[in-house]
Amino acid sequence: MRLHRLDLTAFGPFGGSQTVDFDELSAAGLFLLHGPTGAGKTSVLDGVCYALYGAVPGARQSGQGLTLRSDHAAAATRTSVTLELTVAGRRLEITRQPPWERPKKRGTGSTLDKAQSWLREYDGTAGSWKDLSRSHQEIGEEITQLLGMSREQFCQVVLLPQGDFARFLRADAEARGKLLGRLFDTHRFAEVEKRLAERRRTAEAQVREGDAALLADAHRMQQAAGDAMELPELAPGEPGLAEAVLSAAAVARATAREQLTIAHCRLAAAESRQAAAERDLADVRELDRLQRRFAQARERAALLEERADGYHQAQARMERARKAEAVAPALELREAAEAEHRRAAAAEARARGLLPETFAEAGAAGLASAARRSAEELGGLDSARRAEQRLGRLIAERADLEHEERSDEDVLQEAETWLAGWDESRAGLQQDVESAQEAATRAEQLAVQREPARKRLAAARQRDEFARDTDDAQRQVIEATERALKARAEWLEVKEQRLNGIAAELAAQLTEGAPCAVCGATEHPAPARKDAGHVDRETEESALAASQHADEERAEAERRLAFVQRALAAAQGEAGDTSTEELAVQVEELERQYAQARGLASALHTATEQLRQAERERERRLTAQREAAVRTASRGARRDALDRERTALEAELAEARGEAGSVAVRAAQLERQAALLTDAADTARVAEDTAQRLKDADARLADAAFRAGFDTPGAAAAALLDDAAHRDLQHRLDAWQDEEAAVRAVLAETDTAEAARQPDADVTGAERVAADAAGRVREAASARDAAARRCAELDRLSARAATGLRRLAPLREEYDRVARLSALAAGTSADNERKMRLESYVLAARLEQVAAAATARLQRMSSGRYTLVHSDDRSGRGRSGLGLHVVDAWTGRERDTSTLSGGETFFASLALALGLADVVTDEAGGVRLDTLFIDEGFGSLDDQTLDEVLDVLDALRERDRSVGIVSHVADLRRRIHAQLEVVKGRSGSVLRQRGGG
Repeated sequence: MRLHRLDLTAFGPFGGSQTVDFDELSAAGLFLLHGPTGAGKTSVLDGVCYALYGAVPGARQSGQGLTLRSDHAAAATRTSVTLELTVAGRRLEITRQPPWERPKKRGTGSTLDKAQSWLREYDGTAGSWKDLSRSHQEIGEEITQLLGMSREQFCQVVLLPQGDFARFLRADAEARGKLLGRLFDTHRFAEVEKRLAERRRTAEAQVREGDAALLADAHRMQQAAGDAMELPELAPGEPGLAEAVLSAAAVARATAREQLTIAHCRLAAAESRQAAAERDLADVRELDRLQRRFAQARERAALLEERADGYHQAQARMERARKAEAVAPALELREAAEAEHRRAAAAEARARGLLPETFAEAGAAGLASAARRSAEELGGLDSARRAEQRLGRLIAERADLEHEERSDEDVLQEAETWLAGWDESRAGLQQDVESAQEAATRAEQLAVQREPARKRLAAARQRDEFARDTDDAQRQVIEATERALKARAEWLEVKEQRLNGIAAELAAQLTEGAPCAVCGATEHPAPARKDAGHVDRETEESALAASQHADEERAEAERRLAFVQRALAAAQGEAGDTSTEELAVQVEELERQYAQARGLASALHTATEQLRQAERERERRLTAQREAAVRTASRGARRDALDRERTALEAELAEARGEAGSVAVRAAQLERQAALLTDAADTARVAEDTAQRLKDADARLADAAFRAGFDTPGAAAAALLDDAAHRDLQHRLDAWQDEEAAVRAVLAETDTAEAARQPDADVTGAERVAADAAGRVREAASARDAAARRCAELDRLSARAATGLRRLAPLREEYDRVARLSALAAGTSADNERKMRLESYVLAARLEQVAAAATARLQRMSSGRYTLVHSDDRSGRGRSGLGLHVVDAWTGRERDTSTLSGGETFFASLALALGLADVVTDEAGGVRLDTLFIDEGFGSLDDQTLDEVLDVLDALRERDRSVGIVSHVADLRRRIHAQLEVVKGRSGSVLRQRGGG
């Protein structure tokens, strides 16, 4: 990789555009980058790193690139870095622009532009540049692939920071490991260690889980086997656990099978004894049943003997009842005739009680004759009754005519009065409808105007509020600007005071015998002194922080002012110049008119409906007026005809009703009298007939009782039984006969009589013996089942344990293998004698290469005195692998690099840095690094050592390399002619290049 040109604009301390021609500087092979402290020497190297990787080295990288912008740059100038280089035979140009907060093109305030990147390649054939990419990610991947190293590796290999390597020489193994790990990217080996450890833990957990499951099965086996199994006193994961569990399980299974065989034999014997006991119990129960049957039959026979008289009486009672059944029809006929006669006599008495006393002694024929005379008189009143009904209708009709006449007169009067005011009423209603219609139209027009007026009023209120906010924001911007200018002036003044007294500040850090950081001298005859007004670094940084804080407040105030001004312009465009009070009055008046119009328009439907109802009422009243006039004309003739007919009917009725109040009253009297006489005559005839039938029934009953053998009809009636009594008596007779037959049959049975002659059966004793036998069978069966379940459970658990062990065997082998590899990679295995981790082992090999490459230059710088060697000895209880020693040829002894002096440490770290650059370059795929930078440290060397170091660096030109030394040692300016000077000023730093080829 060779650098050609670097362009910096508004970057770091450079307020304007600066260009570095590396081709001119590299022609001399060795060039010097110098300038006062704080001028920006490191910023040149930062520009190279930022162009390649889009970031600056280590601690100087912060934010998203906003801090890279120069504070001295003009507001309209964008920060930009362009680097032209050749790498892998390709000439490339990289341009990067970090994020930029620029002023807005319109209005006030600022806006943030995103970061941009360009990658171009020079086409030698066409003689022009061609674009390759504008993507940050693509450019980063392309550069990393071409250089073969990350940003951290580049900063260590190309931008050689001597302070870092001096610390590397004095560091312990852990610190060296971290640095080398970043440079050689050995993270993958650490990941291998981590992955092996994770696999070991995973396999161990699985093995422990399998052993825990096996041990759980063993506990279940122990529960199932009882005292026949003893568990091994081993924890999950301990060796021998599986074999011990399987052995104990085999013993438990054998014991369980022996117990099962014994249980089978005990059950068979118990079942045999139970069968014999059951047979004996059945025989005893049968004997007991027969004995009890014979005793019960004897008791039933004695009871029948005691109840024989009752049986014979019941037989006699049944015989008398059968004879009385022949008289029953005559008894029923006589009872029916007597009941009928009683009902007829009672009806006759009620009918005679309603007649006058003149008919009390009259017979049925006399009553019938009187009823016929009353009916004949009633028939003569039919004509008068019709006349009386007609007269009632005439009177009602005459009253209706008079009522209609009065109603028609009212209708005519009301219609005439109502119609007289019709025209005026109709005009008023029509006016109401038209007014409501006009109001509805007006309301629609006002509704269209309401919303724009409201929006304009709201905009006017926002306009007033934004106007007040604008005044406040402008006042805040002015105050913030004044504070920012004041703070910046104070910071520049403090900075200038510190720069004027920087010599005293540096002198305060001098130590007798230690080299000066500026000139490198170890003697300090006249160090500068601080005066009374000296400004230290903390004061300057505090002033700078105050200035930056004031700038941020000013920018924030400007952004707020721009926002408020845009909002004010939008509100003014919508509200216009009319004041808010006027717009509020207009809106209020518009709302009032709209509400009034809506109120009037709401009456439109009511007014229209009232007009239609009034027109319908007018038609109804005109029709009623015409109909009333017609009815009035026809009523006169009808009234005269009704009066004449009424006079004739009244004369006829006066003659017909006699002393009664009316014909109807007289007719009702005759109708009642005729009905009562007719009813009395009928009941008298019925009573005579029922008396004759009762007499005939008495004669037939006496004859039937005599033929059946009874002295009187009453004796026959007493001998009769009803259905329920007959059934009960017959049932008792049948039951006695059945019981007698059953008792005789039982007493005649041979086996029952034989059983009765034997001793009494002992059923309780036989049942007790059988129950004891059944209990022993249940106990034996329960023991047999428990033994069988125990065998089955042990077989199942043993099979599951064996299956689990077969499944666990490959996992256990995998765990053993992974555990050995993990311990070996982690340095904890006994096979790893030096206790070196895998990553440390790889880094030790790289460190050995670096030490060999650095020794070639260190021997030349030290005139053959010193040699760097790698040591893998352990330090104390730590792990070995990353030790670094120096061999002193003058003494022949090997010692630690931390014992080197200041100057020796510098050229040793320089040799180490150059050697590391060679190794990393080879590691990155052999990419040639034609441009290197070495930062500071030369002030600690004496003249002879400095010459030797410069000879080594100058020898790099033989390999067509260019080396840039970053230093402000005055002697180097005389020795190195090609120089790049950084000059600082109040308006920013500038670059001056001279002495190139």
